[in-house]
Amino acid sequence: MTDQPTLTLNDDRQIPQLGFGTWKLEGETATDAVKSALDVGYWLIDTASIYKNEEQVGRGIGEWSDIFLQTKIWNDDQGYDKALAAFDASLERLGRDYVDMLLIHWPVPSAGKAVDTWKALIEARDQGKAKSIGVSNFREEDLKAIVDATGVVPALNQIELHPSFQQRDLRRVHDEMGIVTQTWSPLGQGEGLQGEVVGRIAKEVGAPASAVILAWHLQHGLNPLPRSSSRDHIAENFRALEVTLSDEQMAAIDALDSADGRMGPEPSSF
Repeated sequence: MTDQPTLTLNDDRQIPQLGFGTWKLEGETATDAVKSALDVGYWLIDTASIYKNEEQVGRGIGEWSDIFLQTKIWNDDQGYDKALAAFDASLERLGRDYVDMLLIHWPVPSAGKAVDTWKALIEARDQGKAKSIGVSNFREEDLKAIVDATGVVPALNQIELHPSFQQRDLRRVHDEMGIVTQTWSPLGQGEGLQGEVVGRIAKEVGAPASAVILAWHLQHGLNPLPRSSSRDHIAENFRALEVTLSDEQMAAIDALDSADGRMGPEPSSF
């Protein structure tokens, strides 16, 4: 695969720093997009049972073996036994014996099943079916609850993060706990591409606006997962690996953070 930067997880495994997301990619579109991403050079592919595309993602991966594949346990499948059964079903749809990363998709605090679900992920890891385990959309209190109960710290937490919603407090918690910050909607669902600041920097560095934003993620040590069905856009996003932003350019994007910048659900109530 194309040489590219990696991050070291707290279990000493390496994860590619720039990944490819598949949310809202369905049917042959998902298969073709994954094929394009692998051809372009990505080797981290993210999916989830709730995306209803694991089978298509598996087909897109095909015979590729040197990749980093991750999927997630959905809210309705939380609980020890249900999570293990749901994961086995995911593996069957993906056509694989294991995944590189298995995540709990949301904490669902009202259900009170996150700890039991985390114990199931630990079991899946011990069985060799999940090489690494982590969570998604967990708040500080959710993280500490599962760690206090099991002593096992998630390798990563996949959260909404983009220039208008930078999650600095949670990133500090991740740094303190040794958790990689993986980011969904890293381009702000496309809205971040239209801004004057990003547009100016894109002209300065001679790169697409999407590559500028993703380079900002990379230089902050984050693990972004851009998504696109267009091969051209997939390739444009991958150009982030060639972009280096100055301290001034980084600071200009840092200044775009907004208190009301969240676009997705609020984890405390979703």
